[in-house]
Amino acid sequence: MRALVLLGCLLASLLFSGQADGEITSKPMVLFLGPWSVGKSTMINYLLGLENTRYQLYTGAEPTTSEFTVLMHGPKLKTIEGIVMAADSARSFSPLEKFGQNFLEKLIGIEVPHKLLERVTFVDTPGIIENRKQQERGYPFNDVCQWFIDRADLIFVVFDPTKLDVGLELEMLFRQLKGRESQIRIILNKADNLATQMLMRVYGALFWSLAPLINVTEPPRVYVSSFWPQEYKPDTHQELFLQEEISLLEDLNQVIENRLENKIAFIRQHAIRVRIHALLVDRYLQTYKDKMTFFSDGELVFKDIVEDPDKFYIFKTILAKTNVSKFDLPNREAYKDFFGINPISSFKLLSQQCSYMGGCFLEKIERAITQELPGLLGSLGLGKNPGALNCDKTGCSETPKNRYRKH
Repeated sequence: MRALVLLGCLLASLLFSGQADGEITSKPMVLFLGPWSVGKSTMINYLLGLENTRYQLYTGAEPTTSEFTVLMHGPKLKTIEGIVMAADSARSFSPLEKFGQNFLEKLIGIEVPHKLLERVTFVDTPGIIENRKQQERGYPFNDVCQWFIDRADLIFVVFDPTKLDVGLELEMLFRQLKGRESQIRIILNKADNLATQMLMRVYGALFWSLAPLINVTEPPRVYVSSFWPQEYKPDTHQELFLQEEISLLEDLNQVIENRLENKIAFIRQHAIRVRIHALLVDRYLQTYKDKMTFFSDGELVFKDIVEDPDKFYIFKTILAKTNVSKFDLPNREAYKDFFGINPISSFKLLSQQCSYMGGCFLEKIERAITQELPGLLGSLGLGKNPGALNCDKTGCSETPKNRYRKH
């Protein structure tokens, strides 16, 4: 109970620091990325059984998806315009307003009464077209992708055997995926179009193309199959493709099952950022007060500190604190902008924000980061059986229905 109360307090503090309520309480998000016409929309139609319904995502050999399409659960089939989604603070998409009205016209939501969507949200994205400049889209495409990437629990990057070449836009996309390798899954779609020998060559070529872009020791999981309701073509590895589909559904189910752990980890991650930010602002303020004299020009003194924080050991002092990693420190340049908007005189020292009864707020955050939240994660883990995948709850056993008619 104590940990849950603490979790609520941290939620409140994160809301105060700029995290929207809907973002924190939202369902797990599965993001579909990749070149045009590789089967992203077809794959979503297949997983949700939307084929031959009036709400199926439009598919075709040409570039068809020009919008960011969010598939959510609802009592009946319903479309929601982007401007409505952004205006609804209860949803997790209100921060998308910052990308402008041109983008909101390219954002659409679809509510579907599907059991799987009760616990997860799917996001379909426009296909990457290498010869299209970003300004031709009318909105900052890479920035929008980054927003969804930062919030996705699982990221499917879809390829087909005929589109393995890596251009500038795809290379930029993988740069944006840096640090999210554990959430990336590579989908080699339309695999039953290839004979065995050619499939092996394509599989190797895919890794060859992606190796410079995914510079990690352990490569992401690759699923090889044809994710659509049609029968596999004869004389192909049908059993392998079916097992790959089942493995993908189990992977998706695991993300859903771990949603509480992921949310707690998300809150802890942001609590660490809040703590480091508070320590840095406090250090800037303390240095400013130390350098100020009766005859000093406060604006010039602080400008000197902000322009060259290393001269005053701002960041090195923070690293001397326990539980602060140099990899978590923000960019020094960011604080020039931050203090340009927030005057240093508007802050108080952390030592002045403690009370006899309430204690110090920073100490509470540190205790949450080092003790309470890890303890809450541990208590959740003790009550779970990692091998038990509950498809009755998540709905993964419902899909894909057409494929399982084969057996």
